[in-house]
Amino acid sequence: MARVQDILKHPNRLFIAGQWCSPVSDSRIRVVAPATEEVTMEVAEAVEADVDRAVEAARRAFDEGPWPSLSPLRRAEYLRAIGQAIRERADEIAQIWPNEMGILAPLARSSALTAAEAFEDYAALGNSFSFEERHRPRRGGAEGLLVREPVGVVGAIIPWNAPLTLLTHKVAPALLAGCTVVLKASPEAPGIPYLIAEIVEAVGLPPGVVNMLTADRGASEHLVRHPGVDKISFTGSSAAGRRIASICGERIARYTLELGGKSAAVILDDYDIEAAAQSIAGTAIYLTGQACSSLTRIVVTRSRHDRMVEALSAQFDAVRVGDPFDPVAQMGPVAMRRQRDRIEALMAQGQAEGAILARGGGRPAHLDRGFFIEPTVFGHVGNDTVLAREEIFGPVLSVIPADNEEDAIAIANDTIYGLNNSVFTNDVDRAYAIGRRLRSGTVGHNVWRTDLGLSFGGFKQSGVGREGILEGLLPYLESKTIILESTPSHIA
Repeated sequence: MARVQDILKHPNRLFIAGQWCSPVSDSRIRVVAPATEEVTMEVAEAVEADVDRAVEAARRAFDEGPWPSLSPLRRAEYLRAIGQAIRERADEIAQIWPNEMGILAPLARSSALTAAEAFEDYAALGNSFSFEERHRPRRGGAEGLLVREPVGVVGAIIPWNAPLTLLTHKVAPALLAGCTVVLKASPEAPGIPYLIAEIVEAVGLPPGVVNMLTADRGASEHLVRHPGVDKISFTGSSAAGRRIASICGERIARYTLELGGKSAAVILDDYDIEAAAQSIAGTAIYLTGQACSSLTRIVVTRSRHDRMVEALSAQFDAVRVGDPFDPVAQMGPVAMRRQRDRIEALMAQGQAEGAILARGGGRPAHLDRGFFIEPTVFGHVGNDTVLAREEIFGPVLSVIPADNEEDAIAIANDTIYGLNNSVFTNDVDRAYAIGRRLRSGTVGHNVWRTDLGLSFGGFKQSGVGREGILEGLLPYLESKTIILESTPSHIA
């Protein structure tokens, strides 16, 4: 197993204006591998002056450079090249990502291929999306044009849990739209953004079109406040999202926010308990539960509550927890010590509030190092308690009893979040009808679902705006109306 430090070409530098630059300060960020608790890389830490340099480069590339004036088809060629380069470096991604947050190595590799496909899907919009539409003016004029132009310089801020997936659905649509980007990596997981910066350099993007730096909160907030940044695209906690929205509101900057979730699985009485448990448990261990859309509130009628708890516990009993590079492991560690400490604290508080621990709740007995935690099931969880209200971000399921179907729907909707939900029933018409009543950006049927090929984002405090191919392109564009007295030559 290679250290990430040895895979990256320039870990002690920042990528600004098409070059690997020395940071202003000597500060470094140390990244600890979650399975071994050993330092796996040390990278440059950007400070406010580095942010200024990156924004200046992106601003210059947008205001003076060729990128916004290139045709969408030409920009799409670069996206395809990036996608191909990601494919070619999938094995390296499968080394880096598990060493940052604990994802299983085979899953990291397959996610790399999915990211490559997404760059290609965005590239296809260069041909199919209408960046300019003709309309008949209603208040005078001979020719009305609705044109969609790039929003400008984008500050793309990504979290530590899924850096490749999340940067893909920010950088790719921004580039296709004609924007320039300052990509701000998480200090806990900078390896993948560093690799993407190497790819950007290799495919020959014009200098300043994509800039990459790793920074902590102070420099990150400086990026959000920077007057040279036209739009912020952020994925992370709802608390941080509220802060970003308030700062952007001060200067009317554009923003999209993909925030937290506390998603419900609504189990109707016609659906088999064991089948539901197998589906839920199988996806609850994805990213060791460190997925914002994970189904963590299991809502079932009281008469079937105990069977649901038993079935989920039995499924988790069979999960093999281990090193993410172990081929037999089915779930790895959580990303960092503070994350495991937080999960343990919330579980303790949940028990103090009356939840019954049915399975798990601690470190696996066979693992004496690493940030591991057992897949865990709680029963008799009240929807007003911490286990049902807080986004735990770990492999912890809370089974909540409901009086009936109407009560189950009310419980599912009784949350500040609205990212994802699922309905478990054999009747597709009931699934559709209840799905329309659930207040969330995605609703699955009989399984956890998410599809960035369609649309991803949340209601309520789960975010503002959407990501994913067509829906994800629109937030990087401004609409402009042009009304002419005759038809211009390029469309005549």
